[in-house]
Amino acid sequence: MKLFPRSLFGRNALLLVLLIALGQIGGGLLLREMVIKPRLDQIAESVARNVAAIRAGMLALPPAQRPAFVDGFNQQATAGRADKARGPRVLLTPLERGFVRSVSARIASKGVEAVWRREPDGGLALRLTLDGSDHWVVMPGLLPAREFTGALVAVSVGSALLALAGALWFQRRLNRPLVRVVEAAHTLATGREPMPLPEDGPTEVATVSRSFNQLVGSLRQTERERALMLAGISHDLRTPLTKLRLGVEILRDRMEPELVSSMTRSVEEMDAIVGQFLDFARGDGDELPVPTSLDDMARALGAASADHGRPMALQLGGAPTLPLRQQAMQRAIGNLIENAWRHGRAPVTLSTRVVGQEAIVEVADHGDGIDPAEADALKQAFRRGNADRGGTAGAGLGLAIVQRIAQAHGGRLELETPPGEGLHARLRLPLPAG
Repeated sequence: MKLFPRSLFGRNALLLVLLIALGQIGGGLLLREMVIKPRLDQIAESVARNVAAIRAGMLALPPAQRPAFVDGFNQQATAGRADKARGPRVLLTPLERGFVRSVSARIASKGVEAVWRREPDGGLALRLTLDGSDHWVVMPGLLPAREFTGALVAVSVGSALLALAGALWFQRRLNRPLVRVVEAAHTLATGREPMPLPEDGPTEVATVSRSFNQLVGSLRQTERERALMLAGISHDLRTPLTKLRLGVEILRDRMEPELVSSMTRSVEEMDAIVGQFLDFARGDGDELPVPTSLDDMARALGAASADHGRPMALQLGGAPTLPLRQQAMQRAIGNLIENAWRHGRAPVTLSTRVVGQEAIVEVADHGDGIDPAEADALKQAFRRGNADRGGTAGAGLGLAIVQRIAQAHGGRLELETPPGEGLHARLRLPLPAG
């Protein structure tokens, strides 16, 4: 149901509004049953007695004196009501209908037929028929001039709004710690460490904040231990790899060229994997952002790739200078270039451009691409694509490193394979505000 709020604050606010509305309705019904109806019955009983007394008094008078008696009574009943007249009104209000029914029932038991009419001043008159002559007796102003006065409406609406404002203020105070937890969780999901949550307030809120802080601390410790383990393993593997490379060089002249090339290629692949472990374990938290031109960085990386026999096409779109962690961003773009050459096919294109409020760095190859269902999984550590990407050896850390660096800059990594093309890997970085 679209009208039903999805947020906890919206649902609680709707519940509070309904409860206050039901409370107002219940209060009105209680006022009607406990105050208004008993009061109407009391007034109706008094009016019925007065009508019986007036009728008895008129019966005791000669017929010629009865009109004067009625006129005198009506003048006293309407005295002071001229300035409160509400104008001509025909229909009875709900309050008047109840009053008329109650009075009519009582005087009917005394043999008086009840016929009513509206007076010009807004009051009610009752017809008394004596000896074939009709006499209209005006009822005194026993009913309120208005059923619902402005003061009553103002008090009702004011009390409802006050109760609603207080309830919403209280709900917002309860909702604020939950909003802080959601924001901290979002920060954590983007790869950044959130600020510790305040552990004050009600016991339940303080417990949630304390538990979240403990979770962040536990994740920080786990990440630190994992990085330390990866760095240690990678460092220890570099020594035997260096010895293997040296041994291959020493024995180059005594071995067949194909075997030397195979061993050299295997050593280089192992060294590249170890390098990815070191890059993943190193992190970039200590590097400070500095103003950097993405176009200049793209030119430098393109030249470095060409020096290694991997020429790329550059399409620079005038990306603005951004506050970047230079080494981390070079590592991210370099990983995308390496991924394109390792798993895709030439030609490889490195481009920059600005779309909306984002600067985009894209590396595109002409390989077989990836299955769209694998795009999110490939951004995770130690996840690799299927054999369609070439089956080249790797640790599955290259794109995970790019994803982490993108998130550290407030951006994101996109992987897309357009129809008939290879993999397009895009770094989307937000432009500075203003």
